[in-house]
Amino acid sequence: MSNKPNHVLALYNKVTKYPFGNKIFSIMVSRMAPYFATVKPLVTELKVNRCACLIKKRKAVHNHIKTVHVIAICNGLEMAMGVMAEASIPKHLRWIPKGMTVDYTAKAGSDILCVAEVTPEQWQVGDLLVPVNAYDTDANVVVRGTIKLWISEKPQK
Repeated sequence: MSNKPNHVLALYNKVTKYPFGNKIFSIMVSRMAPYFATVKPLVTELKVNRCACLIKKRKAVHNHIKTVHVIAICNGLEMAMGVMAEASIPKHLRWIPKGMTVDYTAKAGSDILCVAEVTPEQWQVGDLLVPVNAYDTDANVVVRGTIKLWISEKPQK
């Protein structure tokens, strides 16, 4: 495998050298997949096989009890997974999501950090189960889940 970062990781590494770079990169991702912008996620960490993004607790993402709505958290988890996948997948493979399962493990009463992480060995043709977790500011897991990806070979050009 090449040591050269792929396009997404190279862009992240370039943009985050500047002031507000994480915010700029997050806006760029949200422009490619506009639905993510609904929760205003901030990519705080991106490296091969790991991505973390922050969702600020604010009125627009509250539920009826003024905690962060689980669907907003799921949106953040999917963004973390998608950015991680784009930055990590070997060049000869492609991915598409097939499903998501989540358990609500605690009230989400603070900002939420959404994390997706895999190991290099997991990038193989077939189903890839990506563990995703959402943490409150005290590092308690508020949502634990799995996003199932279908990994396949890119067609020959």
